Amino acid sequence: MVGWRELVSLPELGLHGIPAKIDTGARTSSLHAHVLDEFTRKGERFVRFAVDWGGMRHFCEAIHVDLRGVTSSNGETQRRFVIKTPLTIGSLTFRAEISLADRSQMQFPMLIGRTALRRRAVVDSGHSWLQSAGIADMGPGRG
Repeated sequence: MVGWRELVSLPELGLHGIPAKIDTGARTSSLHAHVLDEFTRKGERFVRFAVDWGGMRHFCEAIHVDLRGVTSSNGETQRRFVIKTPLTIGSLTFRAEISLADRSQMQFPMLIGRTALRRRAVVDSGHSWLQSAGIADMGPGRG
């Protein structure tokens, strides 16, 4: 069981405690990132990107799975890099496809879509931080 917002981690990218909105209305998960470079290493395509949150810039590299059209919440289709990396919510870790997008105008730097959650978690839309230790009882975020 997850709440409508949780702290999540992308351990292979060295990113921990990312505030994420859990959104079953969105198919694809996305991460606020600035793509810096595309390159090939040992025959595999990679993407280098920067993630800004918590007042810091984090530089990451991941295998570039795809470049695909993703329709944003405003109905606009954008071409986005898609990576596949382990995602941790509470004690649950699994590989998820994540598009790299400009989420600077959004409240949460990460969005977890229904494809990542399918057959893994149920969302309780009336609660927050159910899998985020230390935050669950912090007043207004709960409920």
